[in-house]
Amino acid sequence: MMDIILAAEPEIRLTAFLSVLAAMALWELAAPRRRRDIPRVIRWSNNLALVVIDTAILRLSFPILAVGLAVLAEERGWGLFNIIEAPFGLAVILSMLLLDLAIYLQHVMFHAVPALWRLHRMHHADLDFDATTGLRFHPIEILISMAIKLALVAALGPPAVAVLLFEIILNATALFNHANINLPRPVDRWLRWIVVTPDMHRVHHSVDPRETNSNYGFNLPWWDRLMGTYVAQPAKGHEGMTIGIEQFRTTRDLWVDRMLIQPLRGPASGHALDTSALTPTSRNSLWTLENTVLGSRVTQKGTHDETTYVLAGRSGCHTPPASTGQHGTGH
Repeated sequence: MMDIILAAEPEIRLTAFLSVLAAMALWELAAPRRRRDIPRVIRWSNNLALVVIDTAILRLSFPILAVGLAVLAEERGWGLFNIIEAPFGLAVILSMLLLDLAIYLQHVMFHAVPALWRLHRMHHADLDFDATTGLRFHPIEILISMAIKLALVAALGPPAVAVLLFEIILNATALFNHANINLPRPVDRWLRWIVVTPDMHRVHHSVDPRETNSNYGFNLPWWDRLMGTYVAQPAKGHEGMTIGIEQFRTTRDLWVDRMLIQPLRGPASGHALDTSALTPTSRNSLWTLENTVLGSRVTQKGTHDETTYVLAGRSGCHTPPASTGQHGTGH
């Protein structure tokens, strides 16, 4: 049975992806969380075009991907779980947890290293937040992410079915937690203990760097809580917050040709080590985590008194609090 499932991996993943994307699109139409600022046709056509480009480049760049490498590792006895011969169920659970932790740490790294932030900021430069935002990644970031994943699969030797399950769940949760859907507050409060919800991840897409550099989890919410990078709610509320980054705020920047050259444009400001807009408590948490990920010390910078953002005729002025650590007091 496992052999049949693994042989049908492309069809299973494509079916799951299209099903979840369609479900999120319908949910967004039926119960949106926020008003759209940009016509859907512009964003969706370009974000989905980027998926096609990413997939083609990925397939042409690697002779084998994560699930295929896991199968090969099982056959040849590579990796930790194949060496210690762990019980199958335990190996599946631990593999999925470790893969998810790796995604969290990788995400921190893409915010912490200026050169990597140049790639990752394209994901954050979307001016609206919906399911297609979860698909919007630069091809070079996709290649780096896959290289990291392949190295981890080779080192861990996880069961191939665990890797397949992880890939399906990660794709599904990325679509879900970027979706512009209105979950009832009690449901969100409960659900965010077991999975990253749209309201939780939307904070991460705030234009405010203190919020951008928080809530790094894509699937499991526990890492943010454990590492001190969890922010419950945006300071201006979900309807009042501004999505994106300070750069690239025109609709022309949403077109795929501009997205592809975005890493070459402008300074790499806004990354997590550029901590000028972070509160002291948030800075301490990020320094500790980034030192763990990068193995280097971080030099403290000063703070800005005030930052002004403008989008679609709306402006807001946010003055950082004196020394509070997290925005919001509840879910």
